[in-house]
Amino acid sequence: MISPLFGAARMPRNLVFGAGQRGSLPGYVGALGKRALIVTDARLADEPVFAEMQHGIEAAGCAVSVYSGTVAELPAENIAEALAHGQKSGADVIVGIGGGSCMDAAKVVALLLAHGGKASDYYGEFKVPGPVVPLVAVPTTSGTGSEVTPVAVVSDPDRAVKVGIASPHLIAHTAICDPELTYSCPPALTAVSGADALTHAIEAFTTLRRDVTPTMVHEHVFIGKNAMSDHYALEAIRLIGSSLKQAYDNGQDHAARERLMLGATLAGLAFGTAGTAAAHAVQYPVGALTHTPHGAGVAVMMPYVMAFNRSHAEAEIAQVAQALGLPVEGLDQAKQAQAAIDAVTDLFAAIGIPPTLRALGMSEDKLDWTANAALGATRLVKNNPRPLDAASMSLLVRAAYSGEMARLGADT
Repeated sequence: MISPLFGAARMPRNLVFGAGQRGSLPGYVGALGKRALIVTDARLADEPVFAEMQHGIEAAGCAVSVYSGTVAELPAENIAEALAHGQKSGADVIVGIGGGSCMDAAKVVALLLAHGGKASDYYGEFKVPGPVVPLVAVPTTSGTGSEVTPVAVVSDPDRAVKVGIASPHLIAHTAICDPELTYSCPPALTAVSGADALTHAIEAFTTLRRDVTPTMVHEHVFIGKNAMSDHYALEAIRLIGSSLKQAYDNGQDHAARERLMLGATLAGLAFGTAGTAAAHAVQYPVGALTHTPHGAGVAVMMPYVMAFNRSHAEAEIAQVAQALGLPVEGLDQAKQAQAAIDAVTDLFAAIGIPPTLRALGMSEDKLDWTANAALGATRLVKNNPRPLDAASMSLLVRAAYSGEMARLGADT
């Protein structure tokens, strides 16, 4: 039976949020191991704040090895290089510091150090056989939510699109979210990461609600809409909606930065249990074709996905309008839902997100391939509230390419 009071949450053992809380990092790492591998990127490794965190861990009695070669979209060679660092140093605790790719790389290294093999051995859901090397995640952007989620996404050289490893064992032992680490994010990165976070929250809140069984949490890593994920998602929408444009306009608006990071983390908690859906499924092939940031791709898709799903999730989309603080009192549900779609469209336009897949750089001759490849992301497609098949996915992708959102209103 479907029960609105069913809830579940998958999250780190420790979740710390607040300005300056990076200072708690040494205590957590020192309690988990004696040989730490930090996985980060070259830009962050040169920052004084990184040296501060590294020295703090060393002062806590840990030997530290640093891998700083992580790049966006996480190619396979990054995993191999970081793993070699971990093996050489005998790492017994992994620290991921940076954006989503850094934290995802740290997750995969923690997995491979514990269980061996290669990343492709674990693609899909529930393929990780047991606990990984203890992991601490420290995000420096307000976007992916990887610090609290059970998934790592990697670029496979043998596949055209990115693939995911999804397992509760990948959830970090500890996540430390310090908004001061986001103050230096440039506007473009603030935009795509924040748009990614808002998409996480909206997709988690509007995802399919499954029939509840005693075994569903063991059958699906992402179990669909539920009471606990709804709580996190609505608060994330409220926080991100009230801060994203402000943080984009003025990166030194510390209050906006704080709300945005908290919203992104809560969005991670929401989708880390409920899952995401069509917007993320389409982004995988779109990102592979256009070489654009993940956040840009999902943000382009989000208003079209909301319009597409409206026939199956109008009540939830109307609640999105309320969470965004739109003046919808007195409007009927249909008008509230339309206000939410319009508001998300306008917000993303205001922070520089392209309005269509064509504007993002897609070519028209790749639309059929994109729709077919998106359907291959089963863990995402199965979460969408409106069923997706070849015809409906093609409809969605073509509307997002042309900008003809009105085509999405009725079921095919």
